Amino acid sequence: MTPALALRPYRAEDEDASIALWLETWKLAYPSIDFDKRVDWWRTRWRTELVPAAQIVVAERDGTMAGFVTIDGAGYLDQLVVGPAHWGSDVARLLMDGAKRLSPSGVTLKVNADNARAIRFYLRNGFVKTGDEVNSSGRAVDVMAWRA
Repeated sequence: MTPALALRPYRAEDEDASIALWLETWKLAYPSIDFDKRVDWWRTRWRTELVPAAQIVVAERDGTMAGFVTIDGAGYLDQLVVGPAHWGSDVARLLMDGAKRLSPSGVTLKVNADNARAIRFYLRNGFVKTGDEVNSSGRAVDVMAWRA
């Protein structure tokens, strides 16, 4: 029997596990990019931009982080990260449901336009594409929104 998945608020001691999970997932999603070189940048962004401004929900199974989602007071979902061992499970959906509960009037996000897997997930979860942008790395992104 698979241990139950629990959602809980982020704690300061989750930082290393969160960053390691971010690194692992992005390296698999975009193997041509050297994310190891971006870890210091990401850690600074995590500490100075996301943790102070967002509510972060952690998905945990048997004491191990399975994923997390960040959502700020305006309903912007900056990160939905699920460990590869949990891809295809309910972890992402449960985290998304948690984000929607935290922002019941609506959720917006940006997703790399070439990330078809993530875009399919967002569409299945009630999001619609509302625009196109180019991010600071020069990648095309889809702007998406969910409204209750």
